[in-house]
Amino acid sequence: MTNEPPMSGQFASMKHSIPRAGTSANPAAATASGARPMAYLRCRTRAELDDAATAGREAPAMYEFPSPVEGATSISDATHEPAAVTCVDFCAGQILVQEVADLVDFLGHHRPDWSETRWIDVAGLSDMNVIGALARKYELHPLAIEDLLSRTHRPKIDSYGGEGSGLNARLFIVARALQVREGRLSSEQISVFLGHTTVLTFEEVRSPLWNHVRERINAAGSRLRSNDASFLVYALLDAVVDACLPIMEHFDDQLDQLEIVVVDSDDRAILVAIQDIKRQLSLLRSSVWPLREVVAALQRDPHECMSETTKVYLRDLYDHIVQVIEIIETYRERANDLTESYRSAVSFRMNEVMKVLTVIGTIFIPLTFLAGVYGMNFHTFPELGMAWAYPAFWVVCAGVVTVMLILFRRRHWL
Repeated sequence: MTNEPPMSGQFASMKHSIPRAGTSANPAAATASGARPMAYLRCRTRAELDDAATAGREAPAMYEFPSPVEGATSISDATHEPAAVTCVDFCAGQILVQEVADLVDFLGHHRPDWSETRWIDVAGLSDMNVIGALARKYELHPLAIEDLLSRTHRPKIDSYGGEGSGLNARLFIVARALQVREGRLSSEQISVFLGHTTVLTFEEVRSPLWNHVRERINAAGSRLRSNDASFLVYALLDAVVDACLPIMEHFDDQLDQLEIVVVDSDDRAILVAIQDIKRQLSLLRSSVWPLREVVAALQRDPHECMSETTKVYLRDLYDHIVQVIEIIETYRERANDLTESYRSAVSFRMNEVMKVLTVIGTIFIPLTFLAGVYGMNFHTFPELGMAWAYPAFWVVCAGVVTVMLILFRRRHWL
């Protein structure tokens, strides 16, 4: 292992030592507490390995994957898709893409001598044997594996291994892959492990998210092939952020349509649609906002796996994320304004209805008075004995209504 200066800053505070034997998560306890335990692994301590060597016994595996307890869950419960493993070895002048069918045989062979960067992409997390084999081969920390399987983490970054730990240095990055499916925003966890010359990515299902990155790797003379593994991680994170752009256009179109409809209709379905967009924008914000801190930490804090060249490009990625966040905030304000516009439109239409009803009621007040006077049970009404009295009553009523309507019109009440 290369001698690198000690880590500082956020990475140093994130660094985890290897847990003591028996201190890893207990699925039985999780079951007793009512929670659904997750398939987990156990990391051997350095003392256990040394004791085995001293006693002449065969050294135990660094990572132990116990059999899942009853009720244990993993990604396969949700996806039920087999794991597809793709390996890409590349340097400035060569590239080799392999669809791995036999993982054990693949891991038993060294990478080509010319390979400067190896990218292993795992799509589908249903096969714990695949995850376990990769974890043992590349010394992935069990805490990171548990985070990988949980699927619920917000974007974050952790540092494992490095000088003094007995394990190779690794950066573990969690991001959220966003896309619109059948008109709904979906968010899936993307996990990335960065080593000195190796990058491992894990996604829940096969998605087109990395297609543009693969195209850049296949392009001869591309900047991606001329740089190290950390630059590949930058390209992957950049692809995650770029995937937000069509999502923003989708919400922009929806908000434009609602701004037109909300003026002409008070259908309650409009309010339901606005609230649904606000919820999706909140999901989008919660997935993108923490990624800004991840990129800031990669750019700010020194780490032996992160090159200075990559940090320069991370500044541009940071600005890109900030721009996306500002657009999201703008759309959230538009959604809030739409809510207020809808309520104002409903209130305006209610006021119009109340105005019409008030005018009708006002017109009938004098008519009700006249009808009430001549409807009283008095024996002597001089007009009752006259032949013109009944037509005169209706003439007077019509005149009162006409005068009131003219008055309301002049005052612009109608």
